[in-house]
Amino acid sequence: MKKNFKLYIGLALIGLASSCAPSLDEFEPSKGTADFSKFIAVGNSLTSGYADNGLYLEGQKVAFPNLIAEQLKEVGGGEFTSPFFSQDQENGSGYIKFGGFDTNGNPVMEPVTDKLAVRGLNPDGKPLYTKYTDPIQNLGVPGMRLDMSMAPGVGTVMGNPYFERLLPEGTPATLKYVEYAASHEHTFFTFWLGNNDVLGYATNGAAATEDATKKLLDLPTFEFAYNAFVKALVGTGAKGVVATIPDVTAIPVLNTLTTARLNAAVEAATEGQAKNVYIATKKGPRLATETDLFMLTFPTALLGKPNEAGIPYGIHPLNPIADNYVLDKDEVVEVSNRVKAFNEKIKAIAGANDLAVADVYTFLNKVKSGYNYNGVHISAAFITGNAFSLDGVHLTPMGNAIVANLFIDAINAKYNSKIGKIDVSQYRGVKFPN
Repeated sequence: MKKNFKLYIGLALIGLASSCAPSLDEFEPSKGTADFSKFIAVGNSLTSGYADNGLYLEGQKVAFPNLIAEQLKEVGGGEFTSPFFSQDQENGSGYIKFGGFDTNGNPVMEPVTDKLAVRGLNPDGKPLYTKYTDPIQNLGVPGMRLDMSMAPGVGTVMGNPYFERLLPEGTPATLKYVEYAASHEHTFFTFWLGNNDVLGYATNGAAATEDATKKLLDLPTFEFAYNAFVKALVGTGAKGVVATIPDVTAIPVLNTLTTARLNAAVEAATEGQAKNVYIATKKGPRLATETDLFMLTFPTALLGKPNEAGIPYGIHPLNPIADNYVLDKDEVVEVSNRVKAFNEKIKAIAGANDLAVADVYTFLNKVKSGYNYNGVHISAAFITGNAFSLDGVHLTPMGNAIVANLFIDAINAKYNSKIGKIDVSQYRGVKFPN
């Protein structure tokens, strides 16, 4: 069964940008003042290679740490292993692929559900993935938050299934992700956590919930956890690079389905009898404005459907679009300010520990409206922007190559290294149907 996001956004099918390989300056590779012989990558889904709303083998292979590790081989980098799914279970958790556009210009998403790496279900009916307990250096765990990295029990069958997958049977339930990561012998590390401490809240419309993965982390807890994790990683004298947190309003999941597009869809569907959508906010229902941000996966097919009282959904103040589908303008300010505050702490902690900083936040804000990266056009446009995968959050292979270069730039600048850059034109954006 096809999953149709029905965005009513009028996307035009345009070709992906192509270019010649970028011209790289000739230089002799050098490790500088860093030791890359034992490199580990610590982080969440972005580190693991999660893409297209799932973790699967093709995405794992092009995760940015794997691309960095290949470049490090020229400057003394050692073995770097990721917990790849096997070929016969290559689709891992399952994911979505792009099936083209329907007759209304809406993108069609098709679920991939064969060759899954599922060994069973936990007591809550959630999947448990095929174990991978051999030694690894890519420690990325989808869904990992900073606060959860400090908590015991995250690696149990009732915790994070991607973390549980990496742990041998009989692992104590008291194990914390921070302890797991720091226990790996390393001379150098990448560290990219903190995204999920904002993202889950934002993509749930800042709505009230008991789900701990959808709550906004407070600044003192963030600072404490971030500092504690970094201290654990540098404790043996290791050097590394940390990354800032992207502005969630700069990525497709929150800037694709606009108020103008929804208003146009309503007007067309009602033949001009209604022209605007209404949203629920903490201050009460009101007309949506262009400063309100809708979720990429908002089910637009619900628009206009009447409730038991006969009031059409989303086009009347008595039956507004639910709070969890929209980040209203006040919540946008709240989230944006929290991201800025987190990034200030990240830079301060990195400075105190003499670490490099890959400023992904600044770069993606520059990319949002379109950017020419070494002859390749990238933007935050859904499907056609090259950088972001079909879930509107995670990276395409090209996006991973670009982020890997951001990390390499930061390493070279901080440690006087000379690590070669990646030719991003050799990596694809969103895969279009044949």
